Amino acid sequence: AHNEYGGSETMYKILILITAALVSSSAVADQNSAAEAELRETVIAFNKAYADNDVALYFSYFAEDADMYWSGARQTTAGYRDDWIVTVKAGGAVEKNGVSDLVIRMLPGNKAAIASFFIDYRFRGPDGEVTEEQAFETEVWQKMDDAWKVVGLHNNVIRLE
Repeated sequence: AHNEYGGSETMYKILILITAALVSSSAVADQNSAAEAELRETVIAFNKAYADNDVALYFSYFAEDADMYWSGARQTTAGYRDDWIVTVKAGGAVEKNGVSDLVIRMLPGNKAAIASFFIDYRFRGPDGEVTEEQAFETEVWQKMDDAWKVVGLHNNVIRLE
């Protein structure tokens, strides 16, 4: 059987299905792009809060039970926050926290993602000693109650010797 366009009915149905699939995949791609853009902005804001020494804002991005690792040990959100508050009150401060080569990998469903990037970092301790490091950081983010939260973080210092 032929349809009004001169083609076979089967071919017409196949074209309709292909068109529907393309439109559907385009909508999914748009959702992925929007979620990725939103998380990219969040990761940048998170690192800016750290660079600005805005303790309350910085820690608002962490899940309370986040799994973190740096400086050779696991860290808890509560322990890290308490240590950081003491350090800042004693006069310690981040002087630089430059992020480069940010890569976002969205996981299916756009409710979780992995962000990885390089950090160029300078910190002035309460005693005035300055530490400069470069590191590679990987963060696992999860959308919770309409907000992106860090649920996992691994920071690895790059040795430049």
